[in-house]
Amino acid sequence: MAQESSLNTASRRTRILNNHLVQSPSKPTSCLQSNSCLSYTPPELTESFDFDTKEMRKILDFHNLEDRDWLFGVIKQGRVFNGKDRGGRLFVNPDYNQTMEQQREMTMKRIEYLLERGAFDGWLTKKGVEAELKKLALLEVIQIFDHSLSVKLGVHFFLWGGAIQFMGTKRHHDKWLRDTETYAIKGCFSMTELGHGSNVRGIETVTTYDLKTGEFVINTPCESAQKYWIGGAANHATHTIVFSQLNINGVNEGVHALIAQIRDVNGNILPNIRIADCGHKIGLNGVDNGRIWFDNVRIPRENLLNSVADVSPDGQYLSAIKDPDQRFAAFLAPLTSGRVTIATSAIYSSKVGLAIAIRYSLSRRAFSITPDGPEALLLDYPSHQRRLLPLLAKSYAMSFGGNYLKMIYVNRTPESAKTLHVVSSAFKAVFTWHNMRTLQECREACGGQGLKTENLIGHMKGEFDVQSTFEGDNNVLMRQVSKALLAEYVAAKKKNRPFKGLGLEHLNGPIPVIPSNLTSTTLRSSKFQMNAFCLRERDLLNRFAAEVSLYQSKGESKESAFILSYQLAEDLGRAFSDRAILQTFTDAEANVSAGSLKNVLGLLRSMYALICLEEEAAFLRYGYLSTDNAAAVRTEVTKLCGELRPHALALVSSLGIPDAFLSPIAFNWIDANSWSSVKY
Repeated sequence: MAQESSLNTASRRTRILNNHLVQSPSKPTSCLQSNSCLSYTPPELTESFDFDTKEMRKILDFHNLEDRDWLFGVIKQGRVFNGKDRGGRLFVNPDYNQTMEQQREMTMKRIEYLLERGAFDGWLTKKGVEAELKKLALLEVIQIFDHSLSVKLGVHFFLWGGAIQFMGTKRHHDKWLRDTETYAIKGCFSMTELGHGSNVRGIETVTTYDLKTGEFVINTPCESAQKYWIGGAANHATHTIVFSQLNINGVNEGVHALIAQIRDVNGNILPNIRIADCGHKIGLNGVDNGRIWFDNVRIPRENLLNSVADVSPDGQYLSAIKDPDQRFAAFLAPLTSGRVTIATSAIYSSKVGLAIAIRYSLSRRAFSITPDGPEALLLDYPSHQRRLLPLLAKSYAMSFGGNYLKMIYVNRTPESAKTLHVVSSAFKAVFTWHNMRTLQECREACGGQGLKTENLIGHMKGEFDVQSTFEGDNNVLMRQVSKALLAEYVAAKKKNRPFKGLGLEHLNGPIPVIPSNLTSTTLRSSKFQMNAFCLRERDLLNRFAAEVSLYQSKGESKESAFILSYQLAEDLGRAFSDRAILQTFTDAEANVSAGSLKNVLGLLRSMYALICLEEEAAFLRYGYLSTDNAAAVRTEVTKLCGELRPHALALVSSLGIPDAFLSPIAFNWIDANSWSSVKY
């Protein structure tokens, strides 16, 4: 019946459009007939709220709601945050029409403003889960305002400060952490080089030890070794963490991290250091990315971050971890914070885009569905629902995934390091890809208005595009995920033990069976959805292991075999990610009492699961779904769009983003564009 109604609607719309295009004038008219002008109707007057949006926000934001709201208020009140009245409403967002130099200086002014108001108190000097969650919450709020500002802070606190915290020891903590928190020093993080990004092992900067003076000497031996894309280096940073090959007594001990000062207190570049600007970028121009060359720069021996390895005054290399691979892994393990913050940042970005596009679609009209009838709201078109509502369901699902990731991070232990690495790698890749796709769809869904910088979405694409690259190229990260899963698989098979960890326990049970005939009830069953996701992950892991083994049997090395199996590796990485996200959604839903809120979460969970089944080619490629079942899935997604449509405004109102952090087209876009709003 619903399908028939949809077809009738489509048929009527086709006839009307045809009349618009081919109709010939029947009667000459002597004068123009006036039509009533469009007026803005707030969707709140007509849309229903069938569940408590405040309770939904609690589930989504998960922690530190009061701290978030406090910082939203601080930003709205500060003149440095560029508040403007548009259509009788206050909006705060950066002035992207400023030059690159102006944007950079505004970023620093905003940091100073927030510093004066205590926004960063305890970010490095307080310990414990509560302190870390508060820091993550406040960074998420800042990112909603401006990605440049959050990245600049992330480099200073999470990369520079985090390296000192987790790679250093007490001598470093006592000397550097307090001054970092108060911005007495400004830190940056020099890992990436012109010739090496994701392959950190291959970096070419070299550090040697001068036994006579008790100093380390850092050198950039060639142009490809220059430090590149170093956030904060071009203008503001006074110190940096330098990643380099450590050469002791003629032996390369691998990559280590050291503290080097690059500017004096007056901002002058120090001798034997050269710094150049990376220049204008497609986004993030409020961050001063720079390039650094070290020309035999001398630093004290104590500046080696020595939680994993040290060099004694007499030049002896000391480490309790003898295996170079394990030592390298121990070095990098604390740096997962970057992937955690990028993943959660991407989800809030997609929420901003969806909140703007969906609110606009609830007040913007186009074409009449009936002859001489009123124009229809954009979101009343099934095609528009299809564009936006599945992406909204994915953003909800990934919110729960992000909350799970944050809890792993703040409760991390040496035993959970592998899980943190794998999950953060997977979620960082999937969330940032989702964000870019979402922003593009939202931009298009807003038509020409999506092109205006003040409406945010179009500009956000450039601001967030880099997330697919920094802290690990997404494709590389997904292959790392599959590599870790393969290692678990091989170990379990070799030792003939059950799978444990990384959510792979489902491999210990029987192989799930997909029914030959998928009904609506079955498709919406959380058990079926999880079975389908587990079947895909299980089968792809078996296929991946078999293909790698086959290549090795033909004489390929283990690494070469892995590289040649990249297609299965990428399919497996996606399967792991989707299953893990669905599990976090199911867990969040299980903690909600029966009622309207739980019912809506059930619709969103089904939408997330079924849109993955529809969009991921692996379900058809490897035969997990028949073509008939794939058609049933597609039909069900369309039904879910119709059922979620009445909740659209309530769902975006639950995202925890104040109106001032959206854009004019999310509200009265007619007043915001009226002649009276024009400023001279």
